Amino acid sequence: MSPSSFETAIHAIDEAHAHDPRKVQIKGEDEPYELHYSKKMSDYLEKCDPDARETLRLAIRAQHLRRWEVPRDSYAMNKTGYHLWRTYLKKRQAELATQICLDSGYSEEDAHRVGALIKKENLKQDAETQTLEDVACLVFLDDQFEEFEKGHDEAKIINILKKTWGKMSERGHELALEISMSERARELISKALTG
Repeated sequence: MSPSSFETAIHAIDEAHAHDPRKVQIKGEDEPYELHYSKKMSDYLEKCDPDARETLRLAIRAQHLRRWEVPRDSYAMNKTGYHLWRTYLKKRQAELATQICLDSGYSEEDAHRVGALIKKENLKQDAETQTLEDVACLVFLDDQFEEFEKGHDEAKIINILKKTWGKMSERGHELALEISMSERARELISKALTG
């Protein structure tokens, strides 16, 4: 039996993630970081929306597609540079994912829907785009926050947490409060939510 369009696309996305030279230790094994990240994204999607459509599942899995090829320091290391970098990445990752979907047998409409989700078009008006944002925020809190906060002062971290919380839906908030975190991380989140 030949693989479905979904299986073909997921395989192509994961194959691209597998080329990430950055590695993380998972259960004693090296894993390419973006492959690890995309699996975490899929895991959180199951918690947020276990009945998600294939287009959302693909967008979730491809959200950081080949991101390591455009390092943060390839743009000015200021707020403007950060926003330019993020805008470029969303467009690029959407184009790459759209092409993978087309090559895997998806219709133009479905392939472009995956791209629109990755670009987070109509955030706050589109329930699937909001789910993608929730999932990205949850993965940040679960997988990246504790390391990230070590490099910044408390005021900046609290501001980032406030912004992160503001991007999330009520369901996202509920899941965020269930994440196992260090005492320090919980303290910072508490300050962000009460301050």
